Amino acid sequence: SSGINAEWPLRPGAAVIGPSAVASKLVGGNAELINNVRTSPDPSSGDHRTVKSYYSRITDYEKVTYRCEPYPHHVLGLLGNLYLSRGAPGPVIKVTASVRTGTDNFVTCLNRGLGRDFEEPVGVGGVFKVTKGKVKGHVMPHFSCTPLESDEDVEKWLKFFEMNAPLVHTSVFVSKDPGLDLRLEHSHFFSYHGDGGHYHGDTTPGEVEYVGYFNLAEVIYRIDQPTITHLIGRD
Repeated sequence: SSGINAEWPLRPGAAVIGPSAVASKLVGGNAELINNVRTSPDPSSGDHRTVKSYYSRITDYEKVTYRCEPYPHHVLGLLGNLYLSRGAPGPVIKVTASVRTGTDNFVTCLNRGLGRDFEEPVGVGGVFKVTKGKVKGHVMPHFSCTPLESDEDVEKWLKFFEMNAPLVHTSVFVSKDPGLDLRLEHSHFFSYHGDGGHYHGDTTPGEVEYVGYFNLAEVIYRIDQPTITHLIGRD
């Protein structure tokens, strides 16, 4: 965004990660995007970005199959929750967890803990890996031809799958909405074996294992906040 560039310049070597939708015109349809982009450490080189992003899309609508593969573009579409950093080495927050005992997923547990212990909103971004177990994820199909007017409509439109570890997630979450109409949790994942999508939680509580690396946001930006809003489809 030009607004972010003006207030928080993307320095050489800056990193941008996080979940979003693809730019549909570039891939011929709707899909889940796992952003992983870095600006060039030497702007004079001419190539200003290194793109290591992935996307997951429906490949066969009759058999309802999907594929996760590299996404060579630096453009996203529709919506996204991104974590921007200087891309420099430094301290991070490492979190490990295994054997889920409740109903909340990994990210929700972290976010609710922050909301309980801090009065001010806390923004977090980073990556986590499911090293063992299985995950429930969805992959968006083509854009709906009819309005999605309830969470039930969204559930019927999305395509859900159980996917196998190891799965690498980019994740952005905010403990409380500071009046910006935010999506408080958003995580997308990819793999090198073809699985990828939007994270809902694990399906193997007795065997799942997580390891994550996170950092705190200094500023929360909201781009193009709508004047008319709703809470449909924010899971």
